[in-house]
Amino acid sequence: MSFFKRNDPNAPAVRRAAGGGASPSPYERLPTDNSSYSSPPAQPPRRVPPPQDYAQQSYNQPPRQTPQVPSRGYDQGEYREKAEYRPPPPQQPSRHPQQGGMTGVSTGLGRGLYHIAPCPSDPLALTNRLVVNPGDFPPDINFVILRNKYILSIIRDPTRTLPSKHLGPSKIIRQWIGLSAVGETVEVEPYTPGNGEYAASVEMEVGFRIKRKETSDLFDTEDMAQAFVSAFPDLPVTPLQPLVFDYRGHDLKVTVRTVSTLDGSDGHPGIIMEGTEVLWVKDPTSGMKLKNTSKRGPTNAILAPNFKFEDMGIGGLDTEFAAIFRRAFASRIFPPGLVEKLGIQHVKGILLFGPPGTGKTLMARQIGKMLNAREPKVVNGPEILNKFVGQSEENIRKLFADAEKEQKEKGDESGLHIIIFDELDAICKQRGSTNSGTGVGDSIVNQLLSKMDGVDQLNNVLIIGMTNRMDMIDEALLRPGRLEVHIEISLPDEAGRYQILNIHTVKMRTNGVMDGDVDLAKLASLTKNFSGAEIGGLVKSATSFAFNRHVKVGTVAAFEDVENIKITMADFEHALSEVTPAFGVAEEELQQVVENGIIHYSERVNEILKDGSLLVEQVRNSDRTPLVCALIHGPPGAGKTALAATIAMQSDFPFIKLISPETMVGFSEGQKIAQLSKVFTDSYKSPLSVIVVDSIERLLDWNPIGPRFSNGVLQALVVLFGKRPPKGRRLLILATTSHRSILTDMDVLSAFDTDMSISPITTLEEVGHCLREVGLFHNQNELDRCMQMLSESRFGEDGRPELLVGVKKLLSMAEMARQDPDPAYKLVSSLIREVS
Repeated sequence: MSFFKRNDPNAPAVRRAAGGGASPSPYERLPTDNSSYSSPPAQPPRRVPPPQDYAQQSYNQPPRQTPQVPSRGYDQGEYREKAEYRPPPPQQPSRHPQQGGMTGVSTGLGRGLYHIAPCPSDPLALTNRLVVNPGDFPPDINFVILRNKYILSIIRDPTRTLPSKHLGPSKIIRQWIGLSAVGETVEVEPYTPGNGEYAASVEMEVGFRIKRKETSDLFDTEDMAQAFVSAFPDLPVTPLQPLVFDYRGHDLKVTVRTVSTLDGSDGHPGIIMEGTEVLWVKDPTSGMKLKNTSKRGPTNAILAPNFKFEDMGIGGLDTEFAAIFRRAFASRIFPPGLVEKLGIQHVKGILLFGPPGTGKTLMARQIGKMLNAREPKVVNGPEILNKFVGQSEENIRKLFADAEKEQKEKGDESGLHIIIFDELDAICKQRGSTNSGTGVGDSIVNQLLSKMDGVDQLNNVLIIGMTNRMDMIDEALLRPGRLEVHIEISLPDEAGRYQILNIHTVKMRTNGVMDGDVDLAKLASLTKNFSGAEIGGLVKSATSFAFNRHVKVGTVAAFEDVENIKITMADFEHALSEVTPAFGVAEEELQQVVENGIIHYSERVNEILKDGSLLVEQVRNSDRTPLVCALIHGPPGAGKTALAATIAMQSDFPFIKLISPETMVGFSEGQKIAQLSKVFTDSYKSPLSVIVVDSIERLLDWNPIGPRFSNGVLQALVVLFGKRPPKGRRLLILATTSHRSILTDMDVLSAFDTDMSISPITTLEEVGHCLREVGLFHNQNELDRCMQMLSESRFGEDGRPELLVGVKKLLSMAEMARQDPDPAYKLVSSLIREVS
């Protein structure tokens, strides 16, 4: 039976009012599952003076008394619906007991074990209060606490049908507390609230209780707040508590989200009073439309109220998340009235770009946790493509179909639809850049452009694109109004790496598997230029070393003593030698060119190393010169590459790369240019970088016969040498050449800030120093004999050639002489032939 069938002659209230027949059982008043807590009246309630039975006060006039339901209202012939009861002033209790075992004077203290019965009447269910027998509670008790947890306001049963030691909670109260309508008991204690327990503000989620009774009416949130405070004075509310609210004939279901009390606490119960601020938020599953003011936030809040960035499990991206929130979500949580006053539109698109493994896709997965309701649509770029003509464009339109439908139905009250494109460069390449005969790539870009910012603009869509190659995406897609916010997800700094390590090892620490000697701060400092994915790989590699210690000797699949497994600092140190960053130091290549170390055969070598360290400090510390380009030149074999590599490795910069002709053998001109551009682009992702460009003349394909060279590679090098890195990035370029005059003819020298020359070995003292460093001779006598023979050769005298030999060539001759029975004679003869 519906709660408010006024004209039904079989309704219990009508039968009692008529006075005919036996009184029905008090347990016959439980509404059916499809019942309603209210029925819509034709007009808003009109204020009636309080002495009238079942008087309804205006929503704009808060009550002054604790609500009571007068008993005589149920003795009349007509039943009136209302959400609250306004009693006349309290009367003196009767001195004589009434019939039926009910008394007008309280004889109990209110505490004890009570039986549960259905709510005596439908109007009482709308009060959201606990119906009690008047004789069980003293007049000064207005609140009780059930199960030492649930605080409720009580209302004395005006129907006189609720037996003593029984409670009559409504169905929604029983569902909240977990009570059955029949056959259950509950412990009750009187409750006296303190002054600080009254609610300063309450945020509640509202929607239609019955879906089939939804309307398209616009509900004013300020008027609803006044009506709620007026209808439910002194009503305790608790977070997650469900309520029913008959607002001008509309049957609404309310869920309390947050409560802030006068004492400043949050998350605890609070009592509604005249000054309580009520904030309404739309139930995401309901079609209700709320009208906001310029002082209150939107009703369809897109962010979960308890959302925190650290709960997303992504480290090192605090700044990026703050930028995303500011640009994409901040305007959406402010009152729509304020946004309308500013005359702005919400951001429709964000592009996340950066090197692989830095957390772009992981961020996309976690963005759903920021949202209060609708999950984002995550689409991999290639999933859009289809072999049938027009189907790829249709797939784009399907992504926007839900947003278009809701925009037409709800307008500004539409929820936010988020579409995430991973690998956006796969489907949104520059138009005209592909040679496919179908032109489907251009059509997809055109379709996406029209949907994002076409004739029919959508204001309820947010597109998030992710790519490793921003340069490949069509420029029209990057303008304001489309993917207008460009956020670089770069390599994490030391603090970010510490956060990522902390996230990856949290379970190890919680379960006591990580040894106490593991220093995450030290690991963060050692993992320079590691991406988030590479740090995850480092942790997995360290665990593999720990697993290996517990494998039984002589077996592969058997293990032992796994209860005592520990991940130690040594495991991480071994893993560091196994896992290397993609944007780190090319240590193996650099070690190859300085395999024999640096021999300080002359003071000039020390000067070059000192000047190189000064260049490193200039790049590291100077704000005026984020880019420094230096040239080291000298004859072949003079050790130019080894000196440049030594300066680079001693810099301790996180990104060091070597560009040499050996790595580009067989490359065409276009491939060389692409490789050069890639190395320099990668260097811009690191805060401090060093690039060593070895043998420029070989990279340019220079040949003295002709002469000829690659002008495309030359122009690319000149441009890259002079291109300043992005803000916050610093770059040192060390180039080497054996033919400085060629660079002068090609007008390349102007690209260098400084040049350093290294001279070959020219004196016998320098030769002797190198031979002592490499330990060619076992004793001093052999060295003296060798130097005597070299002195007798009289280099540079009487028209003989001067001693000019590169240190690299001298070391090679020394190693060959080491294999001879007479190394002194072999070295001198080889050196004479070389000089001649």
